[in-house]
Amino acid sequence: MIFDERSEGDYRIYAGALEAPRGQGYIAAVVVNRVRGIGNVPREAYRDDSLACGHRWLSPDEALHYALNKARDVIKREQHRLHC
Repeated sequence: MIFDERSEGDYRIYAGALEAPRGQGYIAAVVVNRVRGIGNVPREAYRDDSLACGHRWLSPDEALHYALNKARDVIKREQHRLHC
C-alpha cells in the first residue's frame, strides 16, 4: 500500500494505491475533504474506494497517479458548483 496526502486550496486529498485482491496489481482509492466550509467544519466532498470500477494498474505509482488526478477533477467540479 502506498498513500499520499496533499492540500489543494480549500481541499485535502487522501489518495492510495492498494494491492488488488489475489495480487493482480493495484487499485486506486481517494477521499477528498473540503477543509474550510460552513462554520469551518471539514466535510467529505468525494470518496471512492475502488476507482475506475476496480481497474488494476501494474504499478502502485500508476494507481496513485490516477487517484490524484481524479481528486483534482472532483475539486474542479466542486469549485465550479460552488461559484455558480
